[in-house]
Amino acid sequence: MLRLCTSVVAGSWVLLASVVAASAEYPARPITLIVPFAAGGSTDTIARIVAEHMAKTLGQPIIIENDAGAGGTTVTARVARAAPDGYTIMVGHMGTHGAAPAQYPNLKYDPAKDFTPIGLTAGLPVVIVTKKNFPANTLREFVDYIRACRQLSRVCRATPHQKSCAAVVVVVSRGIPKSLFL
Repeated sequence: MLRLCTSVVAGSWVLLASVVAASAEYPARPITLIVPFAAGGSTDTIARIVAEHMAKTLGQPIIIENDAGAGGTTVTARVARAAPDGYTIMVGHMGTHGAAPAQYPNLKYDPAKDFTPIGLTAGLPVVIVTKKNFPANTLREFVDYIRACRQLSRVCRATPHQKSCAAVVVVVSRGIPKSLFL
């Protein structure tokens, strides 16, 4: 897995290296790589691997800045307002650039208009798990079980500030075809 991650990281920075070659003066100083989550998680780990390769390729230090809060949206808004000079970049994430626009109606940035993707650094598997004695054993059974429940609270024990059931609510309320989950 580490070998695959390193290969993906190295390959994604070929694009950045070609941009750098076009502008011999860049970078003239350290680059700040913003991670919109706390240190120690998978996004931070990937950012640190990427930063190491970037520093070697670009000949400048890459400073990791972890800034957690509001699902990464507060720092993402700050990066959207940063000068577009290549010295403040961030690790975009499905949460900050995919889910946040649907979750936060007054988001202070537009992922499509305020950001430009420069490379894919990693693909992480995402799995859905339940307690061993949960009545559903497959994703199809899980969606059927949720639809059969009259009260979502029987399945999800989230407070209004916890979004642990957000995906279930979207699947149930939007009528997303079960075939997408099989």
